[in-house]
Order: sequence, then structure tokens, then C-alpha cells
Amino acid sequence: MAVPLFDTTGPVAPLRAALDAAIARVLDGGVYVLGPEVAAFEAEFAAYLGVRHVVGVANGTDAITLALQALGVGPGDEVVVPAFTFYASAEAIPPTGATPVFCDVDPETMCVTAETVRAALTPRTRAVVAVDLFGNVAPIPELRALGVPVVEDAAQAAGARLGARAAGSLGDVATFSFFPSKNLGCFGDGGAIATDDDALAEAARVLRFHGSRDKVTYERIGWNSRLDELQAAILRVLLPSLEAWSEGRRAAAAHYAEAGLGSLASLPVPSGGALPAWHLYVVRHARAVALEAALNAAAVGARGYYRTPLHRQAALAPWAPAGLSLPVTDELARTHLALPISPLLDRAAADEVTAAVRAALAA
Repeated sequence: MAVPLFDTTGPVAPLRAALDAAIARVLDGGVYVLGPEVAAFEAEFAAYLGVRHVVGVANGTDAITLALQALGVGPGDEVVVPAFTFYASAEAIPPTGATPVFCDVDPETMCVTAETVRAALTPRTRAVVAVDLFGNVAPIPELRALGVPVVEDAAQAAGARLGARAAGSLGDVATFSFFPSKNLGCFGDGGAIATDDDALAEAARVLRFHGSRDKVTYERIGWNSRLDELQAAILRVLLPSLEAWSEGRRAAAAHYAEAGLGSLASLPVPSGGALPAWHLYVVRHARAVALEAALNAAAVGARGYYRTPLHRQAALAPWAPAGLSLPVTDELARTHLALPISPLLDRAAADEVTAAVRAALAA
């Protein structure tokens, strides 16, 4: 049977009536930007995360830029960021005027560590962007102990935890994307900034609204970056299901282990104390590229996401010194492969994927 890489329709199908009602509520109300739905979602998501503030913005990339600016990052500063992550984690830094500085990651968890970040720190470092990659959780408390503000990029980790705390509540400030394929995804673009810091939250609210509090007086150069009412209303319907969906993703990972996938490829490893909410289920194998082609030919979704890591991307070349050595990043870029994952992926599907991997490797 065909097994898709993502299932963005199955998990939300039981919520169709509630989603229709939420959309109708917005249409009947006639308020589409920064209205009651955004305010309600911000409060509800903050309660879920266990933080004081959530600020809805247009997308996850803007969330990182605005979070950095709220921290005071600007020209002349440096921001440490892993080179093994989605492009936006680094792309969001230059618009602040700061310089991205690339660091390596742990070969097992694929997240940054205190050691990999420490190796990239300089007297100009103003912040660290720590990515909760693939729904795993970076060791944020250890990073904060380095004494540099930490932006937790939790775009892929809604529903994950580190100990008793939710991913997105661990850094000085955290950022989320609600892109449709995310663990908590809306029906378009959307993002959020989360923090316990009153001043950071207020700065983010001003920055998302053209640098103004009232659209009359402008305090700084800001952005037009707001989560809209329709998406907020949709997210309010989906949020109560996030815990069950996260458990479903963890169950899917367990199904893969029980199916024997670990005898064929290296399975993802949770960070110490983490309860991941596997946004992507990424294994490692020396023949990952060939395996990807064979699985897709067999109607099993598979994809290498970061074959060209950030320090080797042409657009980021101005910030990648010649000879920069990030050996773990380069190895993971060559050997990683995302396999199908969703809250509904059952043992039969895991068996099907595992059998397809076995057949592809045998061939």
C-alpha cells in the first residue's frame, strides 16, 4: 500500500464541523485582523505552553526575526545558529542587521549542544537560535547557562516536552510556525512568539504592527506581520487535539521500532529528558540518497530535507567563512532520511515502510 510522507487531512477530519463553525464565526463577525480570535488563541496557547505571553505573527520566519529584534539584536551583533536545520532559522537573522554564525550539532539527537554552541561564541554573540529539530528538544537549560539569550526555534516541536516543561517554554523567547504540515498547523501561514518576559512580549507586539501601538504613533521601524483571525480561529479548534496528536506521533515512532526498522537504519534518538513530538521521523543510513529514490518508487514517502546544509548554501555564503568545518552537519546532510509520520500512522503502515526499506536495501 502507498504510505505518504505526511497526512494533513486525516487528523483534522473529525473536526470538520467545528472548523466550519469557527470560520463562519469569523465571517459573521467581520473582523479579520488582530481581533478576538487572535487574542483568545494567544491566551489559550500561552496556557498550554505554560508561559505568560504568546504573540501571533504572520509566519515562523518573521517570528524569529521579531524575537531577535525584541531582544535588542542588531548591526554588529552575532547570532549562533545550527547549520543543520531549515533555511529560515538562519535566513531570519540578517534582516536584523546581525551576522549568523554557524555551529555543529550532536550526531545522535541532531540538535545543538552546549559544546557545539560554545565553540561558536565570540565577544560579539548577542543570541543563540536553538532549534528543536524534527520535534526533538534541544538542551535549552544547558544553553541558557552559557549566559547568552536563547531563542528557542520550536517550529517543529509543538507538543514536545523536556521534563515537565513544554517545548516553546524553555528559552528566553521561543518561536513557532503553524505551516499546514506542522504538528499544530493552520490552513495557510501563521506563527507565534512565546515568552515569560513582559518587555519582550510588548516589544514583539509593537514590532508586528509597523512599530506602533495605536497605528498613529510609530516608535520604531517594524513589520507588517500579524496572525489573521481566520487562522487563529482554526488553531483554536485544533489546539485541544495537540496532546493526542503528539501521543500518536510517539506511538508511530514506537511502531517503527517494534517493526524492526532499527536493524536497517539508525533511528532518531531523543535528547536527554525529552519527550519528542516527532514532526519528522528522520533515520540515518549511509545509502540515504539511493534509499530515498527506491522508497518513492515503491509509493512510500521519503525525503532528504537538508542535503545542502546552511553553511554551504549560496545565499548564506557571505556569512560562512572559507574552510568552516562542521563535520557532523556534513555527515547528517548526507545520511539523513525522513520517513512517513503522522498521528494516525499505525503498526500496519510501519510494517509496510519497514518492509519497503528492507527490500530497497537488499536490491
